[in-house]
Amino acid sequence: MSLTYWCEQAWVPDGIADDVIVVVEGDRIARIGQGPPPAGAERLAGLTVPGLANAHSHAFHRALRGAAQEGKGDFWTWRDRMYEVAARLDPDAYLRLATAVYAEMALAGVTCVGEFHYLHHATGGKPYDDPNAMGHALVQAARAAGLRIALLDTCYLTGGMGAQLAGAQDRFGDGNAERWAVRADDLAACYEGQADVEIGAAIHSVRAVPPEQMPVVAEFSHRHAAPLHVHVSEQPAENAACVERYAATPVQLLHEHAALGPRSTAVHATHLTDVDVELLSHSGTFICMCPTTERDLADGIGPARTLADRGARITLGSDSHAVIDLFEEARAVELDERLASGKRGHWSAADLLAAATTAGHTSLGFPDAGMLVPGARADLVSVRLDSVRTAGARGLEAVVFAATAADVHSVVSGGRRVVEDGRHVLGDVGSLLAEAIGALR
Repeated sequence: MSLTYWCEQAWVPDGIADDVIVVVEGDRIARIGQGPPPAGAERLAGLTVPGLANAHSHAFHRALRGAAQEGKGDFWTWRDRMYEVAARLDPDAYLRLATAVYAEMALAGVTCVGEFHYLHHATGGKPYDDPNAMGHALVQAARAAGLRIALLDTCYLTGGMGAQLAGAQDRFGDGNAERWAVRADDLAACYEGQADVEIGAAIHSVRAVPPEQMPVVAEFSHRHAAPLHVHVSEQPAENAACVERYAATPVQLLHEHAALGPRSTAVHATHLTDVDVELLSHSGTFICMCPTTERDLADGIGPARTLADRGARITLGSDSHAVIDLFEEARAVELDERLASGKRGHWSAADLLAAATTAGHTSLGFPDAGMLVPGARADLVSVRLDSVRTAGARGLEAVVFAATAADVHSVVSGGRRVVEDGRHVLGDVGSLLAEAIGALR
């Protein structure tokens, strides 16, 4: 089936162009040209950009928005609240919640999500009849919302440096990396050859996976040619505990156990030494910055510009979903750098949008997405340039530094129109979220 879209403006490899014609066949862009609207073409107003990639998501954290802000605390007190939510989920509840969360992402222009998935088992760590029931629920949710998904099945074995899993953490673990790999292999086999799903791997953190277990997870990534993601140096306390136990920083430990490389992504990478920066950059590891979560949890500001200058590729994620707005994540990389350095102009709008598009999709195992070129996946996100936020603004800066998720009015994901006139095909996403989250409370 062939569909033709006529874009008032579009961001193509050469920059912003006017009167862009995009012909879509199936889930791919077949042709791109310029000219007046062809007969029967669907008009996309404003500026059309490639689909955005949310490279780091914990779908169930969305239930904490606005519910974990009262009082004082830090990352660790927030984590206790997160465990309480995790304890209440089963596959049916998770399907309802994740469907609504992914629909919210689609409304924000996201066409692909990297789901860092560690909520595997039932209460007490007992496997469901299908040990991957929770993972299947996430894939089903992404499909219902119109997103591709890189399901990053996470190995999570200890509750701290060598500590036993306890409480809700019982639901996360498989006992050891070998048992994790058996379950993850079964999951990968279920989706082999399916173009909208990538089964990747994750090492939760150096707190949660002992170093001798890490090579098993890395080998899964190599064997399946799949992404490998890991939380890295999010908190100073994590670094201190790692150095005390292993005489190495988290980055050094991951390097020593073959967990860094061009398929790997270090999430957060907030508190790094100069050696860490060199190891990450020279290994080709992606860096996923999650500024809205990092500021919400008082994590700190990571050295994104320094990493990029050394050759690392930067991606973006909404992580705990304090907000779901990849434009906000993108500009926060620049704005946070300004706060840390006292200077402006570290990133161009094009650089930041590339982090949200081409780099993000590639880090999730979809290198043929995130660009408006023939043969690429047909992801088109159109942003209003006449809203109260964008009116009078020009160029990519209008999108990256002025627009919000609310300015996205049309989303085509993999050739499928999932958002039209700011409304998702599933209907009232706010009601879906309220129902799913209300049931957990």
